Amino acid sequence: MTLAAFLSVVMIHLAAAISPGPSFVVALRIAASEGFRVAAALSLGFGLGALLWATAAMAGLALVFELVPPLFVALKVIGAAFLIYLAVQMWRHASKPMPQVVAAAAPRSVVSAIRFGFLTFASNPKPAVFFGAVFVNLVPAATPLGWKAAILLAVFINETLWYVIVARVFSFPRPRAAYAHAKAWIDRSFGTLLALLGLKIALT
Repeated sequence: MTLAAFLSVVMIHLAAAISPGPSFVVALRIAASEGFRVAAALSLGFGLGALLWATAAMAGLALVFELVPPLFVALKVIGAAFLIYLAVQMWRHASKPMPQVVAAAAPRSVVSAIRFGFLTFASNPKPAVFFGAVFVNLVPAATPLGWKAAILLAVFINETLWYVIVARVFSFPRPRAAYAHAKAWIDRSFGTLLALLGLKIALT
């Protein structure tokens, strides 16, 4: 694997991580209602959940694909369709306002927030499909162990730092309002990127 290929995998995962989903909504609400400290711990749980899915994809699915090649083709098509589906959903809901939050909940403990983040991410079908049907297309089974370790670290950092940023932004009312104002074009920009990535995976 070359450095350019590695950076490509990292950026594709980052684009998928940033795309709004259940984890984003949870992070937004926790940050607004329980503060940055708890939301940052939640972000660590998200990162651990992403690391779990990515490791599972690398460890098990690569062998399955070697034994059953048609399954690889099927998941490749599913993965491309999933990214395009995400893109369509982002465009459809780009103009909708962000969910309202009620700051009435008592802050939970850091350990509880990490556990909640991990369970939320682990049970979310979005990363399951991404790592199961998209990620394995980007990281061939023959990829050296060192590169695989670097990719796993990048996945953990991508997920954790993105949601730490979300936690920081949405723990303050003014930045949250600014993001809400620009939400439509931001969602559509990332939606377009995901659609292009889906087409690339389907055609290669």
